[in-house]
Amino acid sequence: MTVLVKEISAAGLSSRILDERQLAELVGGSAARRYGLVNRAIKEGALIRIRRGLYVLSAEDRADPVHPFAVAQSLLPGSYVSFETALAYHGWIPESVFTTASVSPGRKTLEYETDAFGAFAFHPLAIHDYRLLTGVDRVALGKLTALVAQPLRAILDLVALRKQRWQGLDWLTSGMRIDEAKLFALKRADFATLKPVYKHKAANTFLEQLEVALMSGKTSRQRSAKHD
Repeated sequence: MTVLVKEISAAGLSSRILDERQLAELVGGSAARRYGLVNRAIKEGALIRIRRGLYVLSAEDRADPVHPFAVAQSLLPGSYVSFETALAYHGWIPESVFTTASVSPGRKTLEYETDAFGAFAFHPLAIHDYRLLTGVDRVALGKLTALVAQPLRAILDLVALRKQRWQGLDWLTSGMRIDEAKLFALKRADFATLKPVYKHKAANTFLEQLEVALMSGKTSRQRSAKHD
């Protein structure tokens, strides 16, 4: 076990994602000494460089697994996991998702490829001030946490990103293979929460039409159930 790994473990940070500042506080000394310890740990496979200035211990040296969602938060603080990634996490789509996709608070799309945790993408959206985290939950992932969009927010983020026009429920149930029962379980309050969020006209129109389709469909179902 290298000196750096011992210091990280002794500090109770073996399952954390660490940046240069944290490593400097742990090992002290000069920058040259710190770089030497980091490079040695990387060469021995005890430390993984996620990107420059961001590190995590190897799986063998960690106390707990590190979830890709937590890595996404470290790569771009202030972002949150959304789109198909969040829908798959919530069990709303059956397909596996191989890129951890997030909404970015910035203005540029960013992409990262990592050997240990796969691919990451961060997309900016036109969102009203102070509404970035509306419909977003903080989720515990072992000892780490991540911000993850609720299902309806993830759908609307995808609509905003693609500028998707409303084409009826088939785009969701057939195109994305979302279980119809999950959609009909949504409530008016879920829609009301998201109405002040987007600057995108397509997203707002989609939200309105989806609410109308689901609420009217829910009423029809209830009437049919009474007659059965």
